[in-house]
Amino acid sequence: MMLSLSIRDFVLISRLDLSPAEGFTALTGETGAGKSIILDALSLALGGQADRSVIRHGAAQASVAAEFAPPANHPIWALLAAHGVAAADGETLKLKRLVRVEGPARAFINDQPVSAALLAEAGELLVEVHGQHAASSLMRPAVHRRLLDQFAGNDALLAACAATHVARIEAREARAALEAEAQSAAEAQAWLQETVAELSKLGPQPGEATRLTAERALLMQSERVLEAVAEATMALAAADTESALSRASRAAERICRLPGFEGAEGALPEAAKAACEAIERAMIEMREAESAIARLERMPIDAGDLEGVEGRLFAVRAMGRKLNCDPDQLNVQWEALAARLELVEAGEVGIAAARKVERAAEARWHSAAHALSEARRGAAARLERAIAAELAPLKLGRATIRVALTLLAPDEAGATGAERAEFEAETNAGAGFGPLRKVASGGELARVSLALKCALAEAGSAGTLIFDEADQGVGGAVAAAIGERLVRLSSSRQVLAVTHSPQVAAAADAHWLVEKAGKAGGTRLTTLDAGTRQEEIARMLSGAEITDEARAAAGRLLEDA
Repeated sequence: MMLSLSIRDFVLISRLDLSPAEGFTALTGETGAGKSIILDALSLALGGQADRSVIRHGAAQASVAAEFAPPANHPIWALLAAHGVAAADGETLKLKRLVRVEGPARAFINDQPVSAALLAEAGELLVEVHGQHAASSLMRPAVHRRLLDQFAGNDALLAACAATHVARIEAREARAALEAEAQSAAEAQAWLQETVAELSKLGPQPGEATRLTAERALLMQSERVLEAVAEATMALAAADTESALSRASRAAERICRLPGFEGAEGALPEAAKAACEAIERAMIEMREAESAIARLERMPIDAGDLEGVEGRLFAVRAMGRKLNCDPDQLNVQWEALAARLELVEAGEVGIAAARKVERAAEARWHSAAHALSEARRGAAARLERAIAAELAPLKLGRATIRVALTLLAPDEAGATGAERAEFEAETNAGAGFGPLRKVASGGELARVSLALKCALAEAGSAGTLIFDEADQGVGGAVAAAIGERLVRLSSSRQVLAVTHSPQVAAAADAHWLVEKAGKAGGTRLTTLDAGTRQEEIARMLSGAEITDEARAAAGRLLEDA
């Protein structure tokens, strides 16, 4: 419901703060007092068209803010989340609009800037306005199917239809992809057979090109390695280093064994001992060097292997170029091409299975859509009877409203079923049915909206309903019937009604009087108590001069209500 409406510098209104209560609130006042201005201001906050002409003379900007308290399961929360507007389920929401003398108009939800389109979409979920010139959602064919489904309680059937539609689309796409792949493979079957045969013969391994490149780089140096090993072997053999070190070792040992040197201390004995040890280490290192060179000689280094490695590497690279892929990934390509060839050679087996899955998915959707269609047809008949019961008391008994269900084209039928729904009207018997939005004008249109809304009492998400002069041109029993229906709607929704009918005003839970204020022609709103309310209803009954008879009649209306 709407908690508050704050208007600043809008047309004739300098400052106005409203706090609508639950239930049914009537707005009354003389013509020109500003009742329509208040509704225009609310329309602006709900995303209506912004025009600089609404700015009060002398002001820099006009602003209107409306605060609401939607329940936690209201669709407004999903809408805001989808558009990245920060809001927590269950908190209040403030919709605000600024119209400036300089610069564009601005829109806000909870003080976060949003587009006018999003503000309008949010406003439509929160408030329904029904009147002589208001294009409520009831007048728009685009939402009629949704209203019918809500009236029928088709949530489970809609969910089943949507789920089976998604499944049939997935099955259709899978079959189409398989057929396209098979067709593409069939067109290239000869090439595939040749290429797969080449790959089978080549037998590429993962990362083989990189490994062969590294091996080739080593083998290209094989001749130099062999030459160096031979040179080292010859040098060691020619130098007879080991014999020389052996003789030197024996000579150094003789020094260490001379009388007085063995175990003696002093510079000379220690130098002789160090010489022996150094020569011994040199002999060990010499033997290790000879052993290492011998191992190099035994290594399988064959310059002839280079030709084989290069041939393999060039073949792998050539295949990579042919298939336009990384030669290290040839094994992956081999598997993929072999699978494509297998698909062609396997014939229609896989495709036939995919078609069977698609037919089953299609059948499940048709079954779900048929159940939904049946439910809609039954609900349409019940809704037509409910609307007919509302029309006669509202002096619209000659009009007939029907729910026209029209089959959609196959490519349009889907998640929401196989038909569209539209409310159509016939104003006089035999005149023919036409779009509901063209059924009437002025007060008749507002009363048609009221009849529809009463029949669709639980349909729609808006927690606030506004009726603008639904009683225009009627009185007596018809006005009383309008008041009774507004009271009925207010049991589950917040209802505000601009009215000139004392019967409607008397039926309300709360009563606001809209008056001109001051010489500047501003607008003032007063919440009436029991006494002032009777006086206002008496004015509505008698006109400018309020008589005792009018006061007594007003009292009876309030007592009856």
